[in-house]
Parts: sequence; structure tokens; C-alpha cells
Amino acid sequence: MKILDRLEEWIISLMLLGMTALSFMQVVRRYVFNTGFSWTLELVMVLFACMIFVGISYGVRVGAHIGVDALVNLLAPKQRRWVSLLAVALCLVYVGFILYGSTIYVSKMFEVGVELDDLPIERWKVLLLMPLGYALVAFRFLQIFYQLIVGRSTQLHLADEAAQALKHKSDGTSA
Repeated sequence: MKILDRLEEWIISLMLLGMTALSFMQVVRRYVFNTGFSWTLELVMVLFACMIFVGISYGVRVGAHIGVDALVNLLAPKQRRWVSLLAVALCLVYVGFILYGSTIYVSKMFEVGVELDDLPIERWKVLLLMPLGYALVAFRFLQIFYQLIVGRSTQLHLADEAAQALKHKSDGTSA
């Protein structure tokens, strides 16, 4: 799993690097040389989509997604675990709906065979990022579900904005 963890991080980093480089290049070409490439914005959007769908999975893995867990934190560890199992199961149902719908959408775009506006790439190939990304998200939620089932974790970990804000306030930095 460490390989997949590192791959996620590398993909996110490379997509961000690519988007930044392409955008910078386009700005220089446009404002210095009064020219540009018509495909740059579309490629940046493809890289951004890739970064988002891999980033959702990364956020699940590291517990960076926000959630309301104030009531759950008041529960005993055993009850917290059951509530977390229910929450993860509901997340898996939601991911299943998105995965199913996006797969149908990609298959319809495959049948139609439309290309992107500015790049000679069939649209379905880019849209394939949706079901692949959500399959990765499902895998991450299944990992969390397993950790809860075997008792390695007592709750679903979410981003704690209140603790982070208090930390920033005590450090003297702004949030």
C-alpha cells in the first residue's frame, strides 16, 4: 500500500507542477509574445481533474475531509466505532452511486466518440478519470472499514478545523 500512497502523492504533485508550468508558459506567450496555444486551458483542466480525483482519495486516506463529529466525539470508543462503521458504509454507498453513474456516463461518451474541443483526445478517455478516481476512493474507504472492523481504529478520522484554528491562534499565526 505504500506504493499506492506514494503514487497518489506523486500524481498530485506532478499535476500541480504541470498546471503551474502550462499556465505560466501561456501567460508569458500571451503577454510577452502576443501569441499562445489554444489547447493549454483544456490540458490544464484535464490535469486539474486528475489532481482532484486522486486528491479525493488522498484526502480520505489522510483524514483531511471535513466532517461534523462533535457529537460522535462525546460517545464512548465502542459506540464511536459503530457510528464510524455506519458512516463509512454510507460513504461506500455514496461512492458506489457515483461510480455506477460515472461508468455509465463514460460508456455513453465512448459510444458517441466525441473528442475534446482543442486536443485530439476522445472525451471518454479523460472522463475515465471519474470512475477510476472513485474506485480509488472506494478502496480507501474499504481500508478504513477494515481498520474499524478489526479494531485497529476506533473512529473515522476527519479534519479537526477547531483544533487547527486554536493551534494557529496559540502560535500567533492567522488561520
